[in-house]
Amino acid sequence: MKAILNQIRVSPLKAQLVAALVRNKSVVEAQEILKFTPKNAAKVLLKVINSAAHNAENNFNQKIEDLTIKEIHIGKGIVYKRYRPVSRGRSHPILKKTSNITVEVGVSTESKPTEAPKKTEVKKEEVKKEEVKTEAKTKK
Repeated sequence: MKAILNQIRVSPLKAQLVAALVRNKSVVEAQEILKFTPKNAAKVLLKVINSAAHNAENNFNQKIEDLTIKEIHIGKGIVYKRYRPVSRGRSHPILKKTSNITVEVGVSTESKPTEAPKKTEVKKEEVKKEEVKTEAKTKK
């Protein structure tokens, strides 16, 4: 249950920043985060996550709500080399980096977290009674 996108024109470092936002999250939560992330890599990553989720739904009969992102790997792709002419007949290199993105989703094995048990509130009257009892014992 994975999807791979090769040679996408996004720098690997910039894609890593966006990938860190959604690692180990549910697919639905990751989609919501990426919809509102103002980065070019967010659009690309959203497409890959959707593709992986739909692969799981179509090929393995999984529900999208039950899926979590198990692994996101952003690798270095090829580099397009361009040159910018500068003075005295020289040139400066322009490196256009690409990324290879792999997203693997799976069914979450963890149960949903339950609410933490609420602390019992101790009434002020009970505290005062206990203080009076301890004071009486210390006076004796």
